[in-house]
Amino acid sequence: MKLYIAEKPSLARAIAAALPKPQTKGDGMITLANGDCISWCIGHLLEQAEPDQYDAQYQKWRLEHLPITPQKWLLQPKKTTKKQLSILKKLIKQADTIVHAGDPDREGQLLVDEVINYAGISQQKKQQVQRCLISDLNPSAVKQALASLRSNQDFVALSTSALARSRADWLYGMNMTRAYTLQGQKSGYQGVLSVGRVQTPLLGLVVQRDQEIEHFVSRPFYEVLAHISTDNGATFTAKWLPSEACQPYQDEEGRVLLKKLAEKVVEKIHQQPALVLANDKQVKKQGAPLPFSLSSLQIEAAKRFAMSASQVLASCQKLYEEYQLITYPRSDCRYLPKDHHSQAPAIGQTLINNLPDLQSQIEQANWQQRNRCWNDSKVGAHHAIIPTNKTYDANKLGKSERQIYQLITLQYLAQFYPDFRYHEQTILLEIQGGQFRAKQKSTLDLGWKALLHKSNQTESTPLPDVAVGSQQLCQQGELIEKQTQPPEYFTDATLLAAMTGIARFVVDKELKKVLKETDGLGTEATRASIIELLFKRGFLQRQGKQISATAIGKALIASLPDSATRPDMTAHWEAQLDSMSQKKFSYQQFMSQLQAQLQQLIEQAIALPSAALGDLKNLSPSKPAWRGKKRKTAAKSRAKAKLKTS
Repeated sequence: MKLYIAEKPSLARAIAAALPKPQTKGDGMITLANGDCISWCIGHLLEQAEPDQYDAQYQKWRLEHLPITPQKWLLQPKKTTKKQLSILKKLIKQADTIVHAGDPDREGQLLVDEVINYAGISQQKKQQVQRCLISDLNPSAVKQALASLRSNQDFVALSTSALARSRADWLYGMNMTRAYTLQGQKSGYQGVLSVGRVQTPLLGLVVQRDQEIEHFVSRPFYEVLAHISTDNGATFTAKWLPSEACQPYQDEEGRVLLKKLAEKVVEKIHQQPALVLANDKQVKKQGAPLPFSLSSLQIEAAKRFAMSASQVLASCQKLYEEYQLITYPRSDCRYLPKDHHSQAPAIGQTLINNLPDLQSQIEQANWQQRNRCWNDSKVGAHHAIIPTNKTYDANKLGKSERQIYQLITLQYLAQFYPDFRYHEQTILLEIQGGQFRAKQKSTLDLGWKALLHKSNQTESTPLPDVAVGSQQLCQQGELIEKQTQPPEYFTDATLLAAMTGIARFVVDKELKKVLKETDGLGTEATRASIIELLFKRGFLQRQGKQISATAIGKALIASLPDSATRPDMTAHWEAQLDSMSQKKFSYQQFMSQLQAQLQQLIEQAIALPSAALGDLKNLSPSKPAWRGKKRKTAAKSRAKAKLKTS
């Protein structure tokens, strides 16, 4: 008997639809006429055991127990899915051949592997497990995936990296949460102060931004414009480029802060000759933005529709699982396999049926065009999110699902549109020893920008054609006074952008270089839930689109060491986990480094002065420390709480 193990019921149904009929639906399984069987997980069926399962003394939270580091790791069945786990365990033992059909990502690999290992089959049988990678739930795509099975042994490193992340999150989150909750209790705070390797640095980013805004002092800065007239009577304006000698009077962004310096330049250039140093004319082009990954889709949807990251993910899951209108949504990739290019015309015809309002835009696509998005070397376990070849009237979708589907469709269509082309002219002048620059752009062909409604290019008056080496005249200089502006509060879009581009916020210069090409804070699958988690725990709050930290969130960050509140550590973890998945770094190296670091952090927490969390004394947690009709002691409540720290 061949057993297919899907990550969730919707994927199991898609596999069944691609296999021969007749089929019989049973309890937690679908059986084929030849005896083969399809069953499924429901996400993770197993979870890390609670500390008291390692030792009963850990049921009571005490500083002297920390750090708790299991010698032999235990997994426990989730209470809500015990029945399905029992069904799978029995089927795994009966099966002659097992096909692992978890989602094509790190977590999807691990959660099915965990169940196979939990079933207790022989090592030989484990080595014969096959892997099926399904990114598109349409029958034709599933059939192709079923015909392209690989050995599950090819993905051991990916599974190991997911296992390391899971155990590291447990170690770090559980130990740090207990340490700071107990220290908070000493200060009179009765809530749980959860700490996680992703959630806490994210909270730290928000707290830091809030502080920058709170302490911001606006300062004036100055620009100088030179109004130029040419020999043939044309006019244009050039902007002063301060020299290195002006650096002592500039801020970190190069803005001149000394008014007298700018006034002197204005006075100096009045009615003076302007020597043309360069007159550069170029026709430039810009290719379409790549198809969406989940994070880039969430950022764009937040900008356009004010959707939260979790709303976008929920809509994507529905489009993928229920309607089968898009490919696998939890993708961190923005590229497509070359062999998918041949499917584009058929997808285009399907899109005309699904989105008739876009018929004219779809018909303008050049399906033979092949741009930079078709790159096999950039595609890992899954590719960018694109529409599928499934026919469905998009007008029957809910509002948010239709908006997301159309957004994905337009981004895909843009790959078959011409480049945005424009003319750019730059004139460089020298006036009284100072350099001035005039720059002008004019659109030649909107290309893909017309499709994505990003044609907000302001057309300015063309610059005159002046010869290099010629002398023009600066009629007068003009002083422009502006004010520095405070940074803006985070929004859903900018917070997600910060998580994906975390290298900008990393202090360590060497790590910053490494992270420019790696994933950011959290993963595509977890970023939305992490943001929502901080709201649920009362650490973040919303005012309109603005996101800021609460008093509790600020007090927690103030009490933690910098290493726990900055993204450097967790970004370093992600880089190591990525290296582990590529067999460039070992599990043992990762865990031993983590345990040494954790020991130091717990020692710092225990040595924390009692006043460090004093600001929490008069603050109430967002949720009471007890549940049910009868009040329980905070200690008992915390002992029973299952903290999902990330």
